[in-house]
Amino acid sequence: MNILVTGAAGYIGSIVVQELIKERHSVVALDNLKHGHREAVSPEAPFIQAEIGGAERLGQVFKDNKLEAVAHLAAEVQVEESMSAPEKYFRTNLICGMNLLDTMLRYNVNKLVFSSTAAVYGNPDSIPIEESHPTMPINPYGESKLMFEKVLDWYGYAYGLKFISLRYFNAAGASDRLGEDHDPETHLIPNVLKVALGQCQHVVVFGTDHPTSDGTCIRDYIHVSDIARAHILALKHLERSQANKAYNLGNGRGYSVFEVIETARKVTGISIPVVNRPRRPGDPPVLVASSELAKSELGWEPEYRELETIIDSAWRWQKEHTHGYRE
Repeated sequence: MNILVTGAAGYIGSIVVQELIKERHSVVALDNLKHGHREAVSPEAPFIQAEIGGAERLGQVFKDNKLEAVAHLAAEVQVEESMSAPEKYFRTNLICGMNLLDTMLRYNVNKLVFSSTAAVYGNPDSIPIEESHPTMPINPYGESKLMFEKVLDWYGYAYGLKFISLRYFNAAGASDRLGEDHDPETHLIPNVLKVALGQCQHVVVFGTDHPTSDGTCIRDYIHVSDIARAHILALKHLERSQANKAYNLGNGRGYSVFEVIETARKVTGISIPVVNRPRRPGDPPVLVASSELAKSELGWEPEYRELETIIDSAWRWQKEHTHGYRE
């Protein structure tokens, strides 16, 4: 297939592009480079710097490239920021996303894989979380993603759009060539490893009074290459069925913040100091996935199940790219 990947210069998007090319798909990579890195995009993918909210420019991309499907990863993704700047999240994740959908319809492209999130569940009633769990986001980031999922439902009903929403839990790790480089960096594992590299003095832990075994948040970490492979399987599924549903992507096991830090100490062999701070607004105490539906219907299972393996891949990449893609 000829596939447009939005957010193609981002952490996950660049690895999705890499894996699609390995599977012999043709890829058009689109990113506004606000958060992404041009250096992360495979040289085998034509790159277009553009906004998904720009109707005229986006229409030209579809007109020029005879696209057959879209993997939509472009988004604003910082939970904490979304609490103070919700308009930014609804504008980008919902309104600009709808412009993408309308453009797809205008050019008769009816297959979409959407990068969604576990944040749609809010504070879960049960663990592990299944896709049937009530969706009650507690931050604008999760709300904007859920609203777009609802738009997809109605576009499927009204216009025949075929889509799959992939609800990522905590993406982590690195591929052989590509890794995580955000500014600012808000994710736990790269921030822990920056301390190990001597780039930061300590790791900040937000909240040690959560209702968990050690008082810190528990999350389900999933290797970014496993997420990329799920996109390939989702696209194959859309070719043979009218799926139109959401699938969780996780390992099915949760690790606390303190457990992540301790594992990073083991992987790096370096003492990693910690400073405790109050909880952040919008952070659920526990998020752990059930991915049985993705296993049974998409044929997807994570290959990288151990936290130590995931952190080791991130550590190797960060040691080789101490300043990310800016070197």
